[in-house]
Amino acid sequence: MDPVRNPFAPGAGQRPPELAGRDREVDAFEIVLERVARGRPERSLVLTGLRGVGKTVLLGELRSMAMHAGWGAGKIEARPDADLRRPLSAALHRAIRDLAVRHRAPERIDEVLGVLKAFALRSSPEGTKLRERWQPGIDVPVKNGRADSGDIEIDLVELFTEVAELAQDVGSGIALLIDEMQDLRPEDVSALCAACHELSQARVPLVVGAGLPHLPAVLSASKSYSERLFKYSRIDRLDRKDADFALIAPAEREDATFDQEALDDLYVRSGGYPYFVQAYGKAAWDAAPTSPIGAKDVEMAAPEADAELAVGFFGSRFERATPAEREYLRAMAELTDGEDHPVETSLVAKHLDRRASSLSPARDSLLKKGLVFSAQRGQIAFTVPHFGRYLLANT
Repeated sequence: MDPVRNPFAPGAGQRPPELAGRDREVDAFEIVLERVARGRPERSLVLTGLRGVGKTVLLGELRSMAMHAGWGAGKIEARPDADLRRPLSAALHRAIRDLAVRHRAPERIDEVLGVLKAFALRSSPEGTKLRERWQPGIDVPVKNGRADSGDIEIDLVELFTEVAELAQDVGSGIALLIDEMQDLRPEDVSALCAACHELSQARVPLVVGAGLPHLPAVLSASKSYSERLFKYSRIDRLDRKDADFALIAPAEREDATFDQEALDDLYVRSGGYPYFVQAYGKAAWDAAPTSPIGAKDVEMAAPEADAELAVGFFGSRFERATPAEREYLRAMAELTDGEDHPVETSLVAKHLDRRASSLSPARDSLLKKGLVFSAQRGQIAFTVPHFGRYLLANT
């Protein structure tokens, strides 16, 4: 079949396969937008799940919904050990520009942008030479005295207050979407929670975070009241009906379909994980000469999809691990027989015939790199679906 028309290629189609089965989250966000638009306080949202379940795509859809509703919306991707001020400034700059087209007082926009610029400029360490300071690209004079104390918690409260009031001027809201939220520095997580708590009754920028399964624990460790600040939604693999829909709907837009045996095989291979559904669907489309796509087409295409996943999805992450970390990962895979189950850390130590304390550095580094997460105290699990299967087959 024509690879140019492949509806499973990255970026193809109006509604990517990763979004199938997420109607509950989309509908819930629609209600949140309506509640905030009516001036009612609403908790921010946190989406959690393994890699490959489509959190980033869903986050993008929620951002589009906010913008369609007339909100200002900005999105950032957290980076380990990176300062929050710079990406947050860029995201809010974009959100304020979204609102500017509807605001009747340009001087008010410039005033808020001046506060944002003052906030952003504090990202440069004290004593940095003027020519070496980071410039945020906000073409208005700095408005000193707000959001520029250098204390991120105080500054976030003042900045959020400014942008929330600006949104109220046009009867709208501000959405701040944060991907990989678990990678925020502890002090930034604490400040974000504190700002949301301080402004919980105001139309504070609605924070929508997405991250790995242990993100709620990260937030709770930062502020004990975090469970009251956020609504948590677990994003998981697709059930059979939604996984089939993620394949059938894009194909039908190209006047093609899958037979039942092909759908059966694709579900077994993908496990219902959206990223894998798309990978195997793309390969099957390219391998099939005609419609309907059959089980033989899937079987022929599977090695190509496996190879692509081994390099781009699994291999790229495995390469980030040190030899000691790879030994730990391999032990996890052997203990779980390649299945997506948590394992006791004590069993990993026993399997490697090592003291648990001697493995702590490797485990902690894997946690920081986002390759594993602590399912519960004393347990560890892969953040990447089918990673154990990959390790047993390729290492």
